[in-house]
Amino acid sequence: MHVGVCHLTLRLAENHSLKGKRQVIKSLLARLANEFNVSVAETDQQEAWQLAGIGLCCVSNSRQHAQQQLQAMVEFVEHTRPDVEIVECELDVLSA
Repeated sequence: MHVGVCHLTLRLAENHSLKGKRQVIKSLLARLANEFNVSVAETDQQEAWQLAGIGLCCVSNSRQHAQQQLQAMVEFVEHTRPDVEIVECELDVLSA
């Protein structure tokens, strides 16, 4: 069993309130969960207006598949949300 984990730090430069940020992040998390059938959550930077930290997690029987899924999720964020900049991306696949 292989568990893929990813932490993204996002910059929402066009955002000017916590309410606006939460709308963007809530929408993004729902779309990722629906598109890839993975676990997603906002993990840090909850009180910052223009920064967000989100965690993604997938389980696979193949290390390569888990890595591909994580990379596809990062690309999904880049292509579907031009208003969101990925500042930092940490990917890791753990084997059990």
